[in-house]
Amino acid sequence: MIFAKNADAAAYKGFSPLLDKALDLLTPEFLASVGTETVHMDGEKLFVMLNIFDTVPDSETFYESHKRYLDIHAVTKGEERMEIADPKTLTLDEVKSKPEGDFYAFTEKSAEHQTLILKPGTFLVAFPDDAHRCKGQVDGASHVEKVVFKIRIE
Repeated sequence: MIFAKNADAAAYKGFSPLLDKALDLLTPEFLASVGTETVHMDGEKLFVMLNIFDTVPDSETFYESHKRYLDIHAVTKGEERMEIADPKTLTLDEVKSKPEGDFYAFTEKSAEHQTLILKPGTFLVAFPDDAHRCKGQVDGASHVEKVVFKIRIE
C-alpha cells in the first residue's frame, strides 16, 4: 500500500513503467478530464475511470482485492474512509467474487486493518495483498468523485 499526496507521486516511481505512467497522470488537469467511461491507455494493461457515489455506513461496505491488477484511488471531490487489510485474514465471498473480472470480495470486517481518509490531493495504491474496503463514511455521508487507475501486474 502507498498512501501519499498527489504532489509527492514522483517519489514512488521505478516499480514499473505502467505505474510510473499512472503516477505522472496524478495532476489536477488530468484527473479533472477523466469521465465515467473507461479509458484504455495501454490496452488491458492500464486503464482509468471515474467512480461517482455517496459514502455509506459500514454495514453496506465490504473488502475487495485483485490478483492481476493494482489500483490507484484518487478522490477529486468529497472524502472517503477506506480500510486496508491482508486478504488472508478475511473470508472470501464466493457469491460476490468474480474471478474472471479479477474481483474478489470478502464478507467481514478485519480486526487487523489500517484506516485511511482519501480526499482531494491524496491517493492510495492498493497492491494485490491489500484488500480494500471502499465507500466508508467519515463524518456522515459524502458525495464522492474518485478516479481509479487499474494497472496490470506483469
